[in-house]
Amino acid sequence: MLGKTFAPLIASKTLSQFYGRRQNTMKSALKVPEFIKNFSIEIADYKKGSLKGKDIENSYRSFNEFFIREFAEGKREFIEDNSSLAACSEARYFGHEKISDDLEIPVKGLHLKPLDLLNNEKWGEVFKGGPIVIARLCPVDYHRYHYPDNGHTIDHYSVNGDLHSVNPLALKYRPNIFIKNERRVSILETENFGKLAYIEVGATCVGKIVQSFDETNSFKRGDEKGYFLFGGSTVILIGEAGRWTPCADILENTKQGVETYIHLGDKLGCR
Repeated sequence: MLGKTFAPLIASKTLSQFYGRRQNTMKSALKVPEFIKNFSIEIADYKKGSLKGKDIENSYRSFNEFFIREFAEGKREFIEDNSSLAACSEARYFGHEKISDDLEIPVKGLHLKPLDLLNNEKWGEVFKGGPIVIARLCPVDYHRYHYPDNGHTIDHYSVNGDLHSVNPLALKYRPNIFIKNERRVSILETENFGKLAYIEVGATCVGKIVQSFDETNSFKRGDEKGYFLFGGSTVILIGEAGRWTPCADILENTKQGVETYIHLGDKLGCR
């Protein structure tokens, strides 16, 4: 009952944005070295923060600057094979070969109808029966997301909503969180895989979903699309029927209810 009473406040954008702003203060940077140690983050894989004269653990001006840290040059490369779809996030993936009317996607206890995510009848028809992959990002992960192929953006829109937690306990009791939460949808026309719906989902304490790429321009495989400020969240890709399929190990692991951890830029699917 206590949780139900305070849920509207906790899930509000105001609270999450307030908490996110606190992660922008210089004081918040004091948490970074302990965070790196506690979660065994390979910090040498990343670029230094803006305080270049300090060692890397203390080089970040705020926790948010650390949170959106970039990989060092050469630490991640995007697969060049045009028949392979590149992983858009460094994350834990579920995948399905075909969306059907009776398909429900399990994500940390959640079950949902994939096309409800789009909140758009026109695009729902375009992607009906297509493949889908769900990338779950934890707070310890790299929180920038990228384009999986060359192409351009043909539509984009935001779906207003709450910022409920997406942790497993929350999803157990609120199975519709992913279609209630705020999300940002981009429809991409790609060079090798047809149209893709690229969906970024917010969560409690995700202060902001930032689009860092100018969507009036064409993009290249590996270009950064955007990033999440403080908090773990999720990126979802939906494709057109018959254009590509998630990798076999992702499909098999998903059947077993197991996520597949994939590095940014590695093979995610194929034609």
